[in-house]
Amino acid sequence: RLMPELPKFDDEDLKCYGDEEEELALSPPAALMSILATQELLLENILECIPVGEFAVIQPLSDEFCLVLGYLLTWKLTLAFFKAASSQLRVLYSQYLRRTKSLNKLLYHLFRLMPENPVFSGPASEVPNKDTKTFFTEELHLDVK
Repeated sequence: RLMPELPKFDDEDLKCYGDEEEELALSPPAALMSILATQELLLENILECIPVGEFAVIQPLSDEFCLVLGYLLTWKLTLAFFKAASSQLRVLYSQYLRRTKSLNKLLYHLFRLMPENPVFSGPASEVPNKDTKTFFTEELHLDVK
């Protein structure tokens, strides 16, 4: 609920940025970026021996699973923050992510975490003749209970 409110504070400071010769960058919330940087390093250690094109098998409820889930949820917060920002702020934030290579790292991690066959296992009462459901065709509910 808080993330969409945060860009308003940077909007006030946006007037301070003038047309300078170098490309400007503005960091999303420092606490969020600090956590993301730490998680990126830890995820690199977990996925270092897995090349892009192959996928990592992460056991549910393991330490690695919790780390990957935390990393992805941190990105979900970052994207919610971006969505609420004005287009001028998005440019500055994206420059920051480009300089830190965070978005490149996200894609690199996603392509190693994505399962080869993303079949969605739904309720047992499914009709076998239906089209196969995948994680890309079904809406996921990530409510914490």
